[in-house]
Amino acid sequence: MGEPMLTIVVPCYNEEEVLPETIRQLRALREALIAEKLISADSTLLFVDDGSRDATWDIIYKASLRYPEVKGLKLARNAGHQNALLAGMFAAKTRSDCIVSIDADLQDDIAVIRDFIQKFQEGYEIVYGVRKRRDADTFFKRHTAQGFYKLMKAMGVDLVYNHADYRLMSRRAVEALERFEEVNMFLRGIVPLLGFRSTTVYYDRKERVAGTTKYPLKKMIAFALDGITSFSITPIRMISLIGFVSFFVSLLFGVYFLILKFTGHTQTGWTSLITSIWLLGGLQLIAFGLIGEYIGKIYKETKRRPRYIVDLDLFNLPIPHRWHQSSSLPEGAGVQEIPPHRPS
Repeated sequence: MGEPMLTIVVPCYNEEEVLPETIRQLRALREALIAEKLISADSTLLFVDDGSRDATWDIIYKASLRYPEVKGLKLARNAGHQNALLAGMFAAKTRSDCIVSIDADLQDDIAVIRDFIQKFQEGYEIVYGVRKRRDADTFFKRHTAQGFYKLMKAMGVDLVYNHADYRLMSRRAVEALERFEEVNMFLRGIVPLLGFRSTTVYYDRKERVAGTTKYPLKKMIAFALDGITSFSITPIRMISLIGFVSFFVSLLFGVYFLILKFTGHTQTGWTSLITSIWLLGGLQLIAFGLIGEYIGKIYKETKRRPRYIVDLDLFNLPIPHRWHQSSSLPEGAGVQEIPPHRPS
């Protein structure tokens, strides 16, 4: 195998504070890998602006004017981290032998991209970046994250433990990923389903260089719930099981209260009655919520709406430097709608 053409895809959302340093470090890494003859000199860095409200796109655009290896992809609106990743990978696949996805915050050790490339040259088509430890995380985040992985495994979902979205994929793997038509894409669960030869590279996660996390508790809970309901019907089955158990327990209590009535030992049970009502009412609301989550996913899938809309593409469509974000582009230039892929 010769020197592969690499594209590093970096999804960005309101990352103006850290982005200049991210561009500097990734450019330096690219130059080092080219000097070591590990990648082609045509390898690129693709930054995907996921509808940022700050100066993220201006930074990407100006960097693309100054450095030919820096490319930009601007989504028309915030489509979410997973969709931004997909937009970058699908845009890059035709001009890349392999693609590395990494977040813009520089917490993932970019030095292990060298190990990714070496594993790719050994014949692996998917290389997962896996954290060695979670010592830097808070007690709450560490235990909730570990609990999530264990819960997903218990539900039969094949996840790589302590792996996020830092990975290398070959062009063939990305093309296979594009055949998945789901609107709700949970990449950590879908990528292992591809079945291509894979391996792991371990690294230590660093502190964020600048800015604040774009994944607060609310988003983490939504992400976990999305992962669970996208890959397993176990919660629905658990609801059915709880329903059957509650039914049989109620039968036993019914027999017990009948015995008390016939023996003359009946007593007023206001506390037990209210407790039972609240307990069963809470279980019913939880059940309705879970069922609604699945129905909501079906609703979104049947609409077949595009996962994201590309506003400006500086990767596959060369745009003259005189065109700027605030300038009016010729009709249709750099604007395209990307629907979910349907295999022929």
